[in-house]
Amino acid sequence: MKRDLVAFKGVTEGVYLDVVGNDLEAIKNELDQKLNNSSKFFKGAKFLGVRSDELTDDQIMEIKLTLKYKYEMNISNEGLPEYIQAYYSEPSENRDNKPFEGVVEGITKFIHGTLRSGQEVDYNGNIVVIGDVNPGAFLKAKGNIVVLGTLRGVAHAGVGGNYDAIVAAYSLLPMQLRIGDIIARPPDDYTQYKLPEIARIIDGEVLIEPYLPNK
Repeated sequence: MKRDLVAFKGVTEGVYLDVVGNDLEAIKNELDQKLNNSSKFFKGAKFLGVRSDELTDDQIMEIKLTLKYKYEMNISNEGLPEYIQAYYSEPSENRDNKPFEGVVEGITKFIHGTLRSGQEVDYNGNIVVIGDVNPGAFLKAKGNIVVLGTLRGVAHAGVGGNYDAIVAAYSLLPMQLRIGDIIARPPDDYTQYKLPEIARIIDGEVLIEPYLPNK
């Protein structure tokens, strides 16, 4: 009988996640399968931590960030990277100034190489990453965010209120994606496209669709 790699265990104080093995991709795949249909069940429950004998501290952190930002579980900021704690605890009026007007033609920062967990890029213009953005990495731009690879971290474009900003990548699998102050909420039947993807605000919602050059 196949043993589950992940299991939520409820106690009086809240919920633990018990993890078996150290195959992180298999663990995350099983976690996605279990939470895609039941994440609302855990909403509001206090998350107490990940219990594992084989995962590294970085792997445990990646799972915690996925639960916090992809599935919006109630996880304390304690123990998370300082830049994430600071960003989400800082009042929006202090970090969001006037909207950036250069999303069509404006200043751009190019990042060559993959951004790994714990790395942050915060720029007052557009950001282009020539590489992947791993879980636990954080992109924050007043303009657009474009990733010539897979985006698996946290991406916040249009900081300051420019709702014309976009987020685009060869593959969009973010922990959290935000444009302005609107957070993307993928539908339950979300399908990963086999094409580059683009996220933009349409009718007040962030929608993700395949990028079709001739559209």
